[in-house]
Amino acid sequence: MNLSFLRDRTFLRELLTIAIPISFQQLIYASLNMIDVFMVGQLGETAIAAVGLSNQVFFVLILILFGATSGMAIFTAQFWGKHEIEPIRKVLGMSLITATCVALIFTLVATLMPEAVLGFYTDDTEVIDLGSSYLRIVGFTYIAVAIATAYIAVLRSIQLIRLTIIATVSALTFKTILGYGLIFGIGGLPELGVRGAAIGTASGWTLELVLLLILIYTQKTPLAANPLTLFSFDKAFFGRVLKTVWPAVANELFWSFGITTYYAIYAHIGTDSIAAVNINATIEELGFVVFMGLANGCAVMVGNRIGARKKDEAYEIVRRVIIIGVTFAVIVGVIIFFLRDVVVGRYDLSPSGAKNVRMLMLMMACTLWIRMFNFSTFVGALRAGGDTRFALIMEICSIWLIGVPAAYIAAFVFHLPVYYVYLAVSIEEIAKAFVSGWRFKSKKWIHDLVNIETAV
Repeated sequence: MNLSFLRDRTFLRELLTIAIPISFQQLIYASLNMIDVFMVGQLGETAIAAVGLSNQVFFVLILILFGATSGMAIFTAQFWGKHEIEPIRKVLGMSLITATCVALIFTLVATLMPEAVLGFYTDDTEVIDLGSSYLRIVGFTYIAVAIATAYIAVLRSIQLIRLTIIATVSALTFKTILGYGLIFGIGGLPELGVRGAAIGTASGWTLELVLLLILIYTQKTPLAANPLTLFSFDKAFFGRVLKTVWPAVANELFWSFGITTYYAIYAHIGTDSIAAVNINATIEELGFVVFMGLANGCAVMVGNRIGARKKDEAYEIVRRVIIIGVTFAVIVGVIIFFLRDVVVGRYDLSPSGAKNVRMLMLMMACTLWIRMFNFSTFVGALRAGGDTRFALIMEICSIWLIGVPAAYIAAFVFHLPVYYVYLAVSIEEIAKAFVSGWRFKSKKWIHDLVNIETAV
């Protein structure tokens, strides 16, 4: 393994300049999300399950939005490498239209039929009632989330991450403070329990969008254009972009449905099982903050290099990030292993729930490095390089032909505990690692999308 790149200060400086702000933003998000789960956790396992399952709707939404906006950010990163501003604005307009249409559908589902949605996951009527009250409130702000997600994706691709950090951290802090007051009735606020958590969350998402727009225009960024000019793109250009983006959207759609199917399986094992999975997910999210920064930093650098016609540099950047990421993943896994009892002691759990959390964290610690390898190759190479069709096929096959059947068999045929079902799901990550590793080595994932003779 060649580690001489660790002496390449230019590479490290550029990677860390992008990765550290993204990781910091993700750290704040994950930390405050963990605090949210902790606060709701004081209301019992039923409340944890209700909020966790309700957030599966948001999870599916945000992944589809991520697919659409990050797919379009492939173009903005490459145009930024060519130092062209007008096409970036037009791609932003496409992203805003697409994201808003998707969010509108989810808003209607969350506000008009929350009971039907939650009934897919569980038949516990108390969980469904609590979750429905949460969904009806947060659903009204999905469009604001969609617009903010589109702007954040483009800002990251042109390396203006500082603005996204200011807006996101401010909004999340406000969301947590308001949620705390409304959940427990602190500071003269009414004690609303789960509904209080929903109001805090909805208020935070709305504030994030407001702050983003204020910063974009007051700082006179490249995105601070007349809003009407953002939508003045022609059909030919839109078709070019959609040709690359639709596999990314389909990828996240199928993947998110797969993940939410896992949650349905976990929930049918028992309420204490899904509560434990939700707690483990917050720790997992916190442990993944470094890797989010590395992979997204890698994606921006790769997109810039491809746009500047430096394909060999793009390949080498991904190789280096994979080595760094897997090494960090092993270290984080060891830390998670030793923190299991500390985490369990912070929640009001039944004995079976406590055991589930401990074992889930153990399984997560052992498989984290494989997931980091896949995350680096998927986000940093395949998607950043425009290889979205191959990524789509790989994701669909791994999750629906391996992951979901493995989870179903483990849960309903062998009746294994939730932590062994979670481990069975990891089989798809192992299979994916072989395929994504082969694709990365082949260099067939590198697609130059902007240096072509097509009028923009």
